[in-house]
Order: sequence, then structure tokens, then C-alpha cells
Amino acid sequence: MEYNLLTPKEISKTLADRLKKIRLLKKWKRTTLSERSGVSVASLIRFEQTAQISLDNFLNLMSALGRLDETLNLLLPPVAGSIEELEKQEIKTPKRGLI
Repeated sequence: MEYNLLTPKEISKTLADRLKKIRLLKKWKRTTLSERSGVSVASLIRFEQTAQISLDNFLNLMSALGRLDETLNLLLPPVAGSIEELEKQEIKTPKRGLI
């Protein structure tokens, strides 16, 4: 079993705080980021204050900030510990879960 030090809510808040910091470092107002991303100002305010946002809006914000490529490192397959594990990953990925 894996244990996490942070809760999903804490991670969401950290991401919201980081996004806000990047926006401010660029000296952008919320309206500027809203216009460049297509995300409403209300959604941006809600994200910065409560860390709640849709995935689509989050990705649009990341794109407007020039950081979309960072999201590609999320949800990568686990690192293989052996050649055998690597071969199993490449052979067959199931189309649905069994449990």
C-alpha cells in the first residue's frame, strides 16, 4: 500500500498557489490570464481561492502560461524495475479493470 503525505485538497491548493504566483510573476491581472486562456475570471478566482477547477480549464490556464508541457509528466506508467517488468508493460495493457 502507498502512503501519501499530502491530501488531494492540499495538492490542489498547492497547484492553485503556484499558478497564481506564476501569473503574478508575469505581472498579469486575472483578466489578462482569463482573456489569454478562455477561462472566465470567475473560474480563475474560484481556483485561486478554493483550488476548484475543471481539468479542461486547468489545462487552458497552463497553456496560456506556457507551461502545458509540464502536464505530460503526469500519470506516466510506473518505472520498470527489471527487464521482465518492462516486457510485461509493452506486451499488453488491459482494456478494462478486473477489480
